[in-house]
Amino acid sequence: MLKSVDSTNSKPALAQSGLVWLWLAIVSLVVDQATKLYVLANFKLHESVDVMPFFNFTYAQNRGAAFSFLSEAGGWQRWFFTIIAVSVSGLLIYWMRGLHKSTKGLNIAYALVLSGAIGNLIDRLSYGFVVDFLHLYYEEYSWPVFNIADVAICVGAFLIIIDAFINKDDNELEKGSK
Repeated sequence: MLKSVDSTNSKPALAQSGLVWLWLAIVSLVVDQATKLYVLANFKLHESVDVMPFFNFTYAQNRGAAFSFLSEAGGWQRWFFTIIAVSVSGLLIYWMRGLHKSTKGLNIAYALVLSGAIGNLIDRLSYGFVVDFLHLYYEEYSWPVFNIADVAICVGAFLIIIDAFINKDDNELEKGSK
C-alpha cells in the first residue's frame, strides 16, 4: 500500500524509508551473480544438464532483452539496455526513498526489480551478454532460457500489479486529494 506522508510531498526519514529494504535487493543480486559465475565456470555454451523431467540447467547467452528481444540487433542494444537498466534502477531507488519502510509489498517489489535490473546490467557490462541458464519445457514446448535476475524482475513486476489492484481505492483517494 502506498502511504502518503503529507501533502507537501516530504519523504520519511532515511532510516524509516523503503531504502531499508535494499538488503533484499543485495541478497537477490548476490544469489543471481553467484549462480551465473557457477554456470560460467562449469558449463560450456549450450551445455545442458537434466534436473527434472521439465527443467534443465542450460547455459545460454542473451545479447538482447527479455526472451532475446533485439538479440541480433548488431550491438547497439547492449548500450540501450544499459541506459534503461541504470534509469530504472535510479527511479526505483527514488521511489523506495519516498516510501515508508512499512510499505512492505511495494518495497519488496521494487527491491526485486532493482536487483534483477542490476544483475543483468552487470552481465551486459562484464561480458557483453546476459548469462541465462534456467530452462523450463514440456514435451515440444520450450520456454526461453532465463536466470535468477529475470525471476526477480518478474516476481517484482507481479507484486507491483497486485499492489495496484489491492490498493486501487487508496491510490484513487490520493489522486483525488491532490
